[in-house]
Amino acid sequence: MLKELELKRHAMTGISYMIPLVVASGLLIAIGNIAGGNPALISDYKSSYTLWEAAVTLGVYGMGLIPAVMSAAIAYSIADRPGIAPGLLMGMIANAMGAGFFGGMLGGYMSGWCVNFLKKNIKVPIWAQGLMPMMIIPLLSSIIVAFIMFFVIGRPIAVASFALTDMLINMQGGSKAVFGAVMGAMAAFDFGGPVNKVASLFADGLLINGVYGPEAIKICASMVPPFGVALSWLIRKSRYSKSEADNIKIAFPMGICMITEGVIPIAAVDPLRVVFSCSFGAAVGGSLIMLLDVASPVPSGGLFIVPAMQNPIGFLISLGVGSIVTALLLVVLKKDAVEKQNDGEDDEEEDVDLSGINIK
Repeated sequence: MLKELELKRHAMTGISYMIPLVVASGLLIAIGNIAGGNPALISDYKSSYTLWEAAVTLGVYGMGLIPAVMSAAIAYSIADRPGIAPGLLMGMIANAMGAGFFGGMLGGYMSGWCVNFLKKNIKVPIWAQGLMPMMIIPLLSSIIVAFIMFFVIGRPIAVASFALTDMLINMQGGSKAVFGAVMGAMAAFDFGGPVNKVASLFADGLLINGVYGPEAIKICASMVPPFGVALSWLIRKSRYSKSEADNIKIAFPMGICMITEGVIPIAAVDPLRVVFSCSFGAAVGGSLIMLLDVASPVPSGGLFIVPAMQNPIGFLISLGVGSIVTALLLVVLKKDAVEKQNDGEDDEEEDVDLSGINIK
């Protein structure tokens, strides 16, 4: 049943539409804060304001659109164009009620499913069929799903979201370190796979609520595996075959851009040792991110967005320590690679005793 709903595919569509908005908005906020000395948000239009005030304000407005864009994209993925209008409206409701990112996701799923249900079950005269996709279905689905969001599920999601945000903000000492370690290990565990996506979704949801630490953990943990593997190769090249070394030379520059998937060919050769080493190093880096109060208003970009972070030096320390831990574990745990010999020995002809064979 869940497989038929294709929850992951629709969520990935929503994320793909949302990420450009998140990055642009986050960078606007970061640039405005860095260049303008943390200017105040413009709550009302005024005739005169600085460029940096405008940048921060525009970025905050963009962040407010994220639940609507996420919801509309999911609804569009499920039900095509008739899902866009109800999806946008449910995202706006989620944002207004404080249900945020997760409320927007749920609103998108409900909008898409409701549209598909109405498509299959509403019968209209031939003359009204042209109105179905652009008026009747969007209107009815918006009314139905809005009722559910307003009076059934919106408030509980908002309460849960506020509680989670407060819990993370009030974390101290050991609890911060444990949270950072768990999230860091999750983000690095499968090199961009489903576990990484869970951690990424969690961080993106908190970003909208003004909690930026998990985003910094996600970025750090996504970069630790390629950096750690590359460092271990520099320390002990005998641990890797020539083909693995060639892959490392590709994985490292990808890691600078926060692309973890370059490590997959190396992990495929020795999955247990590589996954353990990368996850452990990322867990250490994640703990340090939380303990050093590093935060990122931008969800992706790798080293290029480090200047926009809160405590960028702390981020570089966390990334460096996590990468060193990963590298040392790989050097200790991995065995030397055995190159496949192909010296043409198999092609050499063997000496054959033909003395007992009569040749006519």
